[in-house]
Amino acid sequence: MQGNAPTPDGQVADAVTGNWVDTRAPAFTRPYLRLSRADRPIGTWLLLIPCWWGLALAILSDGTARLEDAWIAIGCAIGAFLMRGAGCTWNDITDRHFDAQVERTKSRPIPSGQVSVRQAVIWMGLQALISLGILLSFNTGAILMGVLSLVPVALYPFAKRFTWWPQVFLGLAFNWGALLAWVAHTGSLGWPAVMLYLAGIAWTLFYDTIYAHQDTEDDALIGVKSTARLFGADTARWLKYFLIATVSLMGLAIIDAGVPESPFWIVTIALGGPWAMGWHMLWQLRNLNIDDNTKLLMLFRSNRDTGLIPLIFLCVALLL
Repeated sequence: MQGNAPTPDGQVADAVTGNWVDTRAPAFTRPYLRLSRADRPIGTWLLLIPCWWGLALAILSDGTARLEDAWIAIGCAIGAFLMRGAGCTWNDITDRHFDAQVERTKSRPIPSGQVSVRQAVIWMGLQALISLGILLSFNTGAILMGVLSLVPVALYPFAKRFTWWPQVFLGLAFNWGALLAWVAHTGSLGWPAVMLYLAGIAWTLFYDTIYAHQDTEDDALIGVKSTARLFGADTARWLKYFLIATVSLMGLAIIDAGVPESPFWIVTIALGGPWAMGWHMLWQLRNLNIDDNTKLLMLFRSNRDTGLIPLIFLCVALLL
């Protein structure tokens, strides 16, 4: 395929200015790190944070913190970086023809000609293989959950071709870590983890609808579907629904996990997490302008802090 010319230094259009990939990484590694979105770390955070939610909630549920939980937290962090990279590589392989037609994405490594499809496949396999090594250090239930996670990961790039709700498929993939980390700690799946997972999906619908508004014009021209195109000018109202669902489901997850074993005041502190998260999401809503791509990207990136807020509350509850 005829690719678009890359920017002079190969930098991707929506990369973080002055990121370590473009300024410090060896030149031969840069196209591959860009393919993994290492120059745009927000995706790693959004994949990792639900893992840490699940682990913290699992510890709150049984009141038992073990040394192996430290490895679960570290393993999830490394795995999130690698699997986000593998998933993005898979996404760019499947979307390479679409990406070449969208202004924001045509500078990505494959459509710009920095990396061939064959090289991308090898790079994806390497990242997945290392991730598998980490996964095998967890218990059997977590290993099975990790294998099952490949289903939504594989399906997501194709969702925008057949549904107006591809963000649901992204949510299924990006929040799977809440289930996996819970099982890694407890050995089995529980309703609090499922409700936390659903809360994460609602959160993903919130932030990725904001993100998708950057591409609505190009998406309309090439026939790509998204919730941003579906909601249009009514986006703010839908985002409000996703905010309410996120806060409510996370609150229910905490109550189910923490009652009656934990003292009431511990559960109350933990419940401050989704409450504060909701206020941060409301701040995003108040600053939303679906016609301002710079602001849309800023709001999307702010969701790292959105997700860390309830984690902080959960950690405080565990320490008291």
